[in-house]
Amino acid sequence: MNPTPPRNPPLRPVIRSQADLERVWRDLMEPLGFSGHSTWMMLVDADDRPLPRLTQVEDCDRVPEPEMLTGFAELAGHLLEEVAPGGRCALLRSRPGAGVTDVDRAWARGLVEACRELGVATDVVHLATDVDLVPLPLDALAA
Repeated sequence: MNPTPPRNPPLRPVIRSQADLERVWRDLMEPLGFSGHSTWMMLVDADDRPLPRLTQVEDCDRVPEPEMLTGFAELAGHLLEEVAPGGRCALLRSRPGAGVTDVDRAWARGLVEACRELGVATDVVHLATDVDLVPLPLDALAA
């Protein structure tokens, strides 16, 4: 009879800096390589620990419509109220290819602005492509 090994709880690192957040996104997204354009949302609780589930929105290959961004921010706000009061959301865009495009910038800027308008706390948006994972700080996203 083979004994069943004990189950370890899922890793829940502490995210207190942009470097911490980038490390978590790398752990989740590597190995890099994507077949489509998606936006990912991770909820981070008030103790700076990510919740174990991600939300993925697919088909994010065009400049987002304002209604879509508002809907995303509303969803984030609702989820935070329900499962992580006092927390925040971390957002990442993934897609095939390389480099930062105008569409990437529009998504990052639009998501942050929509969340701010609704009072939803966010971290720096990140971009994962086939070759790299990088932060997209709002001050670097000017049109």
